[in-house]
Amino acid sequence: MLKKRLTGVAVAVAVTVGGLLAVAGPAQAATPAIQITKVYYNSPGTDNRSNSSLNAEYVKLTNRRSAAVNLKSWTVRDKSSHVYKFAGDFRLAAGASVYLHTGKGTNTATHRYWGSGAYIWNNDGDTAYVRNVAGTLIDSCSWKSSGSYTSC
Repeated sequence: MLKKRLTGVAVAVAVTVGGLLAVAGPAQAATPAIQITKVYYNSPGTDNRSNSSLNAEYVKLTNRRSAAVNLKSWTVRDKSSHVYKFAGDFRLAAGASVYLHTGKGTNTATHRYWGSGAYIWNNDGDTAYVRNVAGTLIDSCSWKSSGSYTSC
């Protein structure tokens, strides 16, 4: 009699635990803290390497977390290993975005400047990568040769 009760309890526990595991489902991939949300790789007008044309080429990074993320020493790069490194203590607020422009300018909380005198992003296809201070890939965005920008 005791053996039947213990067996019944064990079955009930197994069914309950199994049901809970089935409801939980597989783990979802976590959203990266920082995402590349847009790349404007083909600046409007003639590619004349003017600073305004260079700055019309940009990468938009967005903080998807509910807290600020310090981007100090994080990098943005392309397939050809052009690298931009965030210098100093740069905190991107929760839900905020920053535009990384190719040309020269004065850095602000929402606009950063690569300082390049040449275009970075290839119009016929490229990939943008963002890596944290440890060099770990956080996000990437690729495109082919159509249009002027891509939303990632």
